[in-house]
Amino acid sequence: MTILVTGATGRVGSRFVPRLLRRAEPVRVLARDPVRAEPLARLGAEVVIGDLRDGGALAGALKGVAAVVHLGAAFREVGDEEAVAVNRTATIELAEAALRAGVSRFVSAGTTLVYGPGRGRPAREADEPAPPAWAYTTSKVAAEEALLRLHRTEGLPVRIVRLAFVYGEGDPHLAESLAWARDWPAHKRLHLVHHADVGQALLRAVRAEGVDGRTYNVADDAPVTHLELRELNGESVTEPGTGPAVDQGPADPWEGIVDTAKIRRELGFRPIYPTVYTAYEAGAL
Repeated sequence: MTILVTGATGRVGSRFVPRLLRRAEPVRVLARDPVRAEPLARLGAEVVIGDLRDGGALAGALKGVAAVVHLGAAFREVGDEEAVAVNRTATIELAEAALRAGVSRFVSAGTTLVYGPGRGRPAREADEPAPPAWAYTTSKVAAEEALLRLHRTEGLPVRIVRLAFVYGEGDPHLAESLAWARDWPAHKRLHLVHHADVGQALLRAVRAEGVDGRTYNVADDAPVTHLELRELNGESVTEPGTGPAVDQGPADPWEGIVDTAKIRRELGFRPIYPTVYTAYEAGAL
């Protein structure tokens, strides 16, 4: 089964594609930059050079493909128009092209940021999204709605996996978190998922039978607090004046925390790294 991966040179894709190749899966990647795609080609991936927004490139990339894992997204350092163009419009065009190509699996990576705060419990897949007013999250919600509509009306074999905060395997994401988490109250938590577990979840979603049209949260077992984030990044929190302020106000204890019972129950997912400390001890950061 040939699998087309978009976003293959990004942080998630560049770690996921080698996992597929190690399992002797035929892999094709759609990439804009041949230089960034070269390491994947050396590992055995078939590289198609093109843009998600190029219909001709999509048709060529999808020819003979059985499954799509859509990881392509505009997230960091892009304007609102670019985020919408890639995350919503290009995703819909890819899905429509996949339908024309007769693809039997379409896995789309989303984000748990779509839930927003105020639920009083971990967010579940059936909850109505309430994302912050940010082009990245609102465009991801719009894309998901369109994909599910295509499933209902035209039979798109879509499976959506909403990823928690991804880290591990040399990814600087964990360190970058302090750029915005530094102002959090000490007890506010961040739900994580290791790249190895992202790969596991995507593979399970590709291979599962009878789960078209379903959405799954993907996260580990132990969200970490702001205090722990500081410690994990080597910052002192015990020296006077170095820890989080004590008067930063209350935080919603469930914002960003998700329930993973569905993917465990339906796809058999169990985190390889149930906590960030397990990954740390294994040298997998």
